[in-house]
Amino acid sequence: MKPILVAGATGNVGSQVVAQLRARDVPVRPLSRNPPPDGARGDLAKPETIAPAIDGVDTVFLMLSGSAEALIPTVSLLGERVKRVVFLSSGAVDDSLTEQVNPIGAWHRVVEEAIEAAGVEWTFLRPHAFATNTLGWAASIRADGVVRGAYGEASMPLIHEKDMAAVAVEALTGDGHAGAKYSLTGTRPMTQIEQVRIIGEAAGRPARWEEIPPEEARAAMLAKMPDFVVDTMLGGLRGLLTEPGPVTSTVQDITGRPGLDFEVWAAEHAAAFR
Repeated sequence: MKPILVAGATGNVGSQVVAQLRARDVPVRPLSRNPPPDGARGDLAKPETIAPAIDGVDTVFLMLSGSAEALIPTVSLLGERVKRVVFLSSGAVDDSLTEQVNPIGAWHRVVEEAIEAAGVEWTFLRPHAFATNTLGWAASIRADGVVRGAYGEASMPLIHEKDMAAVAVEALTGDGHAGAKYSLTGTRPMTQIEQVRIIGEAAGRPARWEEIPPEEARAAMLAKMPDFVVDTMLGGLRGLLTEPGPVTSTVQDITGRPGLDFEVWAAEHAAAFR
């Protein structure tokens, strides 16, 4: 069996893809800028560093790293050398639009289109809100048990990285996934207020949400992200006040087991919040 190349192998999702493939005794070639000892070193924005890593490889797990445009030459290289690509895209991609309004969706759609044009067998994974995003609250929960933000009543189903990886593994190793666009979500919507409470319970220390005005939240977020990303995120949260994020059954449909609840994720990551 030829090894499967896993890009982003040291990240939250990629590391789970590697672990789950190995649990099935599938040969894996982890790819990262700083790979593990048995991995391959490469930068997805520099196809000349990727070329050696795909020798003897037919199947690749790919994710966006840096700008979408910088990834296009690597996608072209994959089109020449491999047969199957499973791409970790985004639930922000909207197939009903000829032009993506959400910038995050637009970035991922650019890569999707390049993969479609590359002539490989492809599967797109489109996860919605990541449970790992709540790790951004870890410092404030450790400091005083308070998360300060806007739109605490915004409700969404957070997906565990293990569930994203489980679907990826099926698409990487199984048949019947070519041309599929899988929308991935957690098991049920929950507000940001509930998420903080659940994390606190798992960590064994009280944690609560403190609502602040959107303008104040925006100012704090601008210290970490560009303005158009911040405005997109806040706009999305505002919309989730009245229309909670949808729940799909894709994880169970593809893997044959129920998705993992956020309580499971919180328990597994409790140490980060203590």
